[in-house]
Amino acid sequence: MKHIDTKTIEGAEIVLPCADIKDTLDFFTGVLGFRIDMIYPADAPRIAVISGFGTRLRLDRDSDAPPGSLVFVCRDEERLVTPASPLVAPNGTEIEFRPATTSLELAPLAPSLIVRQMSHDGEWGTGRAGMQYRDLIPGRLGGRYIASHIRIPTGGPVPDYVHHHHILFQMIYCYKGWVRLVYEDQGPSFLMEAGDCVLQPPHIRHRVLECSDGFEVVEIGCPAEHATLVDHDMELPTSARKPDRDFGGQPFNFHKCADAEWIPWRIDGFEMRDTGIAAATDNLVAVVVVRPSAKAATIRSRHDTELLFNFVLQGSMTLDCENGGHWNLVAGDSLTMPAESKYVLSDFSDDLEFLEIVSPAKFNTTLV
Repeated sequence: MKHIDTKTIEGAEIVLPCADIKDTLDFFTGVLGFRIDMIYPADAPRIAVISGFGTRLRLDRDSDAPPGSLVFVCRDEERLVTPASPLVAPNGTEIEFRPATTSLELAPLAPSLIVRQMSHDGEWGTGRAGMQYRDLIPGRLGGRYIASHIRIPTGGPVPDYVHHHHILFQMIYCYKGWVRLVYEDQGPSFLMEAGDCVLQPPHIRHRVLECSDGFEVVEIGCPAEHATLVDHDMELPTSARKPDRDFGGQPFNFHKCADAEWIPWRIDGFEMRDTGIAAATDNLVAVVVVRPSAKAATIRSRHDTELLFNFVLQGSMTLDCENGGHWNLVAGDSLTMPAESKYVLSDFSDDLEFLEIVSPAKFNTTLV
């Protein structure tokens, strides 16, 4: 495609057909509050250009374009006035009013046993900002959770922009390499290295700046489908540093692997490093890294929480399920275990480490 020089472009207009320009113009200016920028010709108008609410429209009497629809995004949902019947302009354009931010809706949970292995399920797709994604929870448990293995093979500057997410929670664990990030009110940019983890609270503005070759992360969020919103006005880093600022009920949380302590896990023979995300989210979600601390015994277990997700960071272990399923899990493999399903973990290698994500964080584990 030939490059278009946009430097001389002064604006853009949406063309709408307009058989009766007077009535249509009266509707857009009198009812909707647009203003007239240009009308042509004066004695028998066939074109009118109007603007308002960040939009510029060209009403053209001779156009054969479809009338389309126009959506007004309203900031104050409680004061949103929606007509009892569909509002249609004289030229046929449908008018709709929507709130600027929609409330989070959690889909009913659809539990499922999911095992994803790099050797069999290693398909990668291209997502936002050129990053490659591997889906770790196909089906998304009915739309409740999303887990992604994300990588950028070639390092350097990342073509990202200041953005934020309409989410309940979102966690990013650095699996390989390093990345430089910057977050709203959290000071200058910083490096997140392998083993580090961040909790991105709802609507905190942030940006990915650069990364190493072979950079990889594991990201999990709720709900599975959520909006990513771009902030064109905010510049990062912000001038103030507010480490305790509340974003949608959660603070920003950065877990530094190098400073972490290992403590006993809930099952004997293992230890964990806690990322602090359970405390930051008031037990909405817990994120820990687990490893054998002694001669770890076979784990025969079941749980009663919504989500129990494991990602093998290094080493290996074996998974057996009551339905007869058997898997040898190695680095890059993951499992999602539904509530009340009996499962067995065994054959732990000495160098095993796995990421465990649980939501809600308070749950019961039964050794069976």
